[in-house]
Amino acid sequence: MPKLPANSSDSMQENANHVPPHIFRQVVEQAALAISITDSRANIIYANAAFQRTTGYEKNEVMGHNESILSYRVTPKLVYETLWAQIQRQRPWNGLLVNKRKDGSRYLADVTITPVVGEEGLTTHFLGMHRDVTEVHRLERQVQNQKTLIESVVDAAQVAIVLLDEKERVLLDNQEYKKLISDLGKEPAVKVLAVLREKMGDKFTKAYAQHRNIAAHEVCIEISNRPSRWFSCAVSWFEEHDVGADAFYEPMRRHYLLLTIQDISEIKHQQEALRINSLRALLSEQERIQSLRETLAGAVFQLEGPLNMLSTAASMLERRLNNLSDPITKENVGILPSSALDDAIQKGRDALETLRACIPDQSSEALQSINLNEVLSDVLKLSTASLLGSSIVVEWMPSVVPAMVSGYSAQLFNLFKQLISNSIEAVNERRGGRREMRLICMIRADHIEVLVEDSGPGIAEELRYKVFQPFFTTKGAARQHLGLGLVMAQEVVIRHNGTIDIDPEYHSGCRVCVQLPYAAGGSHV
Repeated sequence: MPKLPANSSDSMQENANHVPPHIFRQVVEQAALAISITDSRANIIYANAAFQRTTGYEKNEVMGHNESILSYRVTPKLVYETLWAQIQRQRPWNGLLVNKRKDGSRYLADVTITPVVGEEGLTTHFLGMHRDVTEVHRLERQVQNQKTLIESVVDAAQVAIVLLDEKERVLLDNQEYKKLISDLGKEPAVKVLAVLREKMGDKFTKAYAQHRNIAAHEVCIEISNRPSRWFSCAVSWFEEHDVGADAFYEPMRRHYLLLTIQDISEIKHQQEALRINSLRALLSEQERIQSLRETLAGAVFQLEGPLNMLSTAASMLERRLNNLSDPITKENVGILPSSALDDAIQKGRDALETLRACIPDQSSEALQSINLNEVLSDVLKLSTASLLGSSIVVEWMPSVVPAMVSGYSAQLFNLFKQLISNSIEAVNERRGGRREMRLICMIRADHIEVLVEDSGPGIAEELRYKVFQPFFTTKGAARQHLGLGLVMAQEVVIRHNGTIDIDPEYHSGCRVCVQLPYAAGGSHV
């Protein structure tokens, strides 16, 4: 707006004083706002055309009548008392009144009443101006009702819902979200979004930058000294038009992020329990087969020795008989006919082959890529009852990055289950002192190394290699061990192109070291 000259206001005042009275009447008469003038007792002495259109009364129907003809009973008496108290103090009053039209219909009026004070300082007239705001009120109430309804639904939802601005400041949340605050600490939404960023990587960054919705993802929140919590989280975006005056002609939009967080911890725990139980059943079957293999292998080993000695003795006897030249002597010396002895040995060989055929093969599972961290963690879960029952303190140190190997899942489970069971038995052999076990998975330059350490009595250095021989055991005959546990463990390790050894430098108990090659195509540090 251009700047007015210094004397412009004086000039305007002078011009206003010379506006003809009929111009003021025309302005009031043609105004779109309902205007009425009453005497000091609120009797109408003038009403403009807009007043007639709003109320339905003709001018001759309201002249001389009190403004109260528009009043309707639902307006509280206190409102009118406040109105009169204000204007009698010669102060303008503004408020909302429920008025009644000539036809009996009601409307909400936004009313302003201004006292007109004469030269003697007394109120001579009242100027009333009002407009029908029924539709505006209806829309406001409709919006408020919808807002209340939405807030009630959101608050009653069994899923945590939180609204954030683009700076990730919480603007609105529900009761379920408030419960998460007490469980997870201040602003769980920030923690969840951080986990989502880490899990999804560039996909999250691009979706976030472009305000694209993100479908439900499962995230795990670690809580110190408490079980981890699992949540299914989804991100939705919506935009709002700025309601400021600056944005009236140039619309501006604000983006908001709606995050839903559903606690699925119980479901995950149930799934984990089912998985562990299935794994326990699988390993139990594997252990049954392994026990059968050990028993039959032991029987074959025990029978093979005497049979070999018998075969050797028969060969020696045959040679001695062949060296005798006198047929009578041969006949007297020969205890059994050669054919009968050979038949006995052959039947023994057939019996051994039958036993060997009865030894079940290793399960024909497919070769796959396996994370040893997960295998070791599951084996510890399966051994929890034994560890707690033996009061053994376990230190589990997984590798920082996934320890991927190519192998057979069930065989690797059985391998480490056997080693951990051995450690538990070793610790139980000691009546006092430390009761500890340590399980470590490490990434080496060209292989993955797993250490199983315990505070048991350890294994003498001279027995370091003997314990891997069939039927050798340090657990005593009364314990009824066949001494094939480490033999089978070594068999599994060899099948995976690895090595297993007992560290002679470890003197605080026993340390078994298993080394396995990386999975084909796997990366390592």
